[in-house]
Amino acid sequence: MSEHFSKRRKTRKLYVGNVAIGGDAPVSVQTMTKTKTSDIDATIAQVKRCEVAGADIVRITVNDLPAADAIKEIVQSVNVPIVADIHFNHILALKSIEAGVAKVRINPGNIGAKERIKEVLDAAKTKGIPIRIGINSGSLENDLLEKYKYPTAEALYESAMRHVGYATEFGFEDIIIAVKSTSVPLMIDAYRLIAEKTDYPLHLGVTEAGMVRVGTIKSAVGIGTLLAEGIGDTIRVSLTDEPEKEVEVGKEILKSLGLASRNVEIISCPTCGRIEVDLLKITKAIEEKVKDIKKSVKVTVLGCAVNGPGEAKDADIGIAAAKGGGLLYLNGKQIRKVREEDIVNTVYEEVLKFQPKD
Repeated sequence: MSEHFSKRRKTRKLYVGNVAIGGDAPVSVQTMTKTKTSDIDATIAQVKRCEVAGADIVRITVNDLPAADAIKEIVQSVNVPIVADIHFNHILALKSIEAGVAKVRINPGNIGAKERIKEVLDAAKTKGIPIRIGINSGSLENDLLEKYKYPTAEALYESAMRHVGYATEFGFEDIIIAVKSTSVPLMIDAYRLIAEKTDYPLHLGVTEAGMVRVGTIKSAVGIGTLLAEGIGDTIRVSLTDEPEKEVEVGKEILKSLGLASRNVEIISCPTCGRIEVDLLKITKAIEEKVKDIKKSVKVTVLGCAVNGPGEAKDADIGIAAAKGGGLLYLNGKQIRKVREEDIVNTVYEEVLKFQPKD
């Protein structure tokens, strides 16, 4: 476990189904389905693909009555905890809670009269499920925009605490907070502010980050910066792509900071003119073969004598390539030479045999 965990911001610990959020729990990875929720078969299939990709929690929009009618069967058909995403309509929240969702994403102040707020919060408390208050710079209240002139960290914080106030007024404290923005600097500032002033668990994300290339970069910078500072308890990478891709990127962000190690980690060099093997082809083939192996293994595939041997010695399984092949290292020890055409299968076989110390 990374030393980073000892520096993490101390928060309350909540549970979304069987997944702990906050406290000393590992940072979890979430995603959101992109099907019509009323299409039950398609939504279940997408959730199951997210499970395979390693999602800890999956959020599903419940935006109308057909979606609310579908959510019970979806919850019962999958293994991962399901979060209902609700806006404005308290009836949809009540139906989702009754259907067995593990958390509700809702802003209490957006669902009408206080009687409605209390009804939803009482139902959540009875079922023992938390709510997530999700503030977005693109949907701030008009009075806050008038006060601050444009979205600021202070405006996001004030909006979040306003909705927290609606919940705590009725004695509801099982709250997770998100203060997202498409602006990376703004979301960083907003999360830093709320982390300084509260002990609620935080759900990190850069909202509407974009297509895979740009969205991955923005999410890695924004989410990664905060995680490196010990801020954040669960994350969602928002991409204009399949939800499985969001999970993959999210898990890579965690792995880069030593916060997740349930999959094979492959470290490879960018290549240069010193390379004597087809390293790109080899690395892609290894990545494909080990992608579904849920095991903490550090694999290095380096292409030359400059950094190769040193990096290979620092890995669980390492290849330091040379002309026509490479040297295989296991736990820092040089084992044998391997022909280029045998590198992929050799690494795969060693990964299968490897026994993590944890």
